[in-house]
Amino acid sequence: MASILVVDDEPGIRDFLVDALAADGHVLDAAPHAAGALAALSRRAFDLLLTDLRMPGEMDGMGLVRRVRADYPEMDVVVLTAHGTVPSAVEAIKLGVFDYLVKPVASPADLRRLIGRAVERRRLLVANEAQRIDRRLPPFSYGDPIMTPVVRALERVAPTQSSVLLLGESGTGKELAAQLIHEHSPRADGPFVAINCAAITDSLMESEMFGHERGAFTGATAARRGRLELADGGTVFLDEVGELKAELQAKLLRVVQERCFERVGGNRTIEVNVRWIAATNRDLEDEVRAGRFREDLYHRLAVFPVRMPPLRERKHDIIPLAERLLVRVATALNRPPLALDDDARSRILAAPWPGNIRQLANALERAAILAEGTVVRGIDLEPAGQPARGVATGTLEELERDAIERTLIETGGHRRRAAERLGIGERTLYEKLKRYNLS
Repeated sequence: MASILVVDDEPGIRDFLVDALAADGHVLDAAPHAAGALAALSRRAFDLLLTDLRMPGEMDGMGLVRRVRADYPEMDVVVLTAHGTVPSAVEAIKLGVFDYLVKPVASPADLRRLIGRAVERRRLLVANEAQRIDRRLPPFSYGDPIMTPVVRALERVAPTQSSVLLLGESGTGKELAAQLIHEHSPRADGPFVAINCAAITDSLMESEMFGHERGAFTGATAARRGRLELADGGTVFLDEVGELKAELQAKLLRVVQERCFERVGGNRTIEVNVRWIAATNRDLEDEVRAGRFREDLYHRLAVFPVRMPPLRERKHDIIPLAERLLVRVATALNRPPLALDDDARSRILAAPWPGNIRQLANALERAAILAEGTVVRGIDLEPAGQPARGVATGTLEELERDAIERTLIETGGHRRRAAERLGIGERTLYEKLKRYNLS
C-alpha cells in the first residue's frame, strides 16, 4: 500500500484513476492542476505522484515534474501523456520519473500493474537502504563520548575466552553487545545460545538449561538436550542472570568451573566447552551482600564487567539511533523510507526513555503506523517517551519541560552547554524556553 497523489485537469479521468488505485488498497489524494498538487505536497508527504503532462495554468505537468524531482527526490513519479506528446514523456523519464502511461489508459489492470511495479521498486530501495545503513553505521554507538570506552572494552574482550558480565538497565542493548562479542570471537562459527533467566519459570529452568532424560518427570516422554549442550563450541548468553534461584546458581557454578553437568533425571556426565556472557539489570554486588547471589558465581561471571549506559546518557546517539530504527521499522511494515520532522526529533531528545532502546523502538513502530506519508511528526509520537507503570508519569510536554529545566540547573543556566547536552540547537532551546516560560 502506498500514498499516491493523482493530478489531472479532467474530472472523469481523475476519478477513474483514483477509483482504480483505491481498489488496490492505496491511499489517494487528487488535484486538478499543478498549483493544487503543490498545495497538497506542502500538507503531507506522498510515496508516488501520478500526473498528466498537459494541464492549464501557469505551471503545466512538465513543470510540476521538474519541481517535484528537485524538491521531493525520494518520491517516485509516473506521468500520463497523450499519443502526440510521447516525446515529452521521454523527456520526463530523463528527469528521473519511473515510467509513463499513454492516454486513454487501456484498462484499470494496466494502471495497477504499472503502479504496483513502482511501489515494489520503492520497497526494494527501502530494503537496500536498510542493508546499506546496517553495513555503514557502527552497530553500537554513533559517536557519543560516553560510549567510547564501552565500544573499546567490547573490542578488546571479544577475541579472548574471558567471561563477560554486562550491566545496565533493561533495553540498553546488552543482548546486542553479547552477540557482537560472539561474532568477533574465535567462537563466531559456533552457536550463540541465549537463555532468558527471567522469562522461564523456576520449574522449567533446570530442564531448559541442562536438558532431561526420558521419564525424568511427568510429560518427559523423550530425552531432550538442554541449551548448554546446544551451545557446545559456542557462546552461552545468560540474560537477567540475577533472577536465578539459589539452587540453580549452585548448579550453574559447577558447569562454569568444571565444564560438565548431568541432565535432569540422568547420571551421565556431559562435558561442554562454552564461553559465558551474562547480563543483568540488578546490582549483583548488592545481591551478593544481601545473600541473594552466590559470591563465587559472581566472580566467575564478572571476569570482565562492562556497564551499558542508559539511553538518556547518550544524547548524541539518540537521533541517529532513532533514524536507524525507523529504517528497520519501515522495512518491517513494508512502508517507504520514513523521516522525522523537527518536532519529532525534539520530543525524542527530551523524553527520558526509561525503557531505553526497546521503548524507543516500540514508540517509533507505533508512530510509523500512525504517520501519514513518509514523515513521522511529533504528534505521531504523542504517547511515546512516557514512562512505564511504576515510574513517574506525565505528558510529553511535561517530560520535555522537566528535562530542559533539569539540564539548565546542571549547567548553571548556560544555554549553549544546555543545548549541547540536550542535543538540540540554541535557537530550538530558546523557543522551548519561551513556550514553557522558563528563565
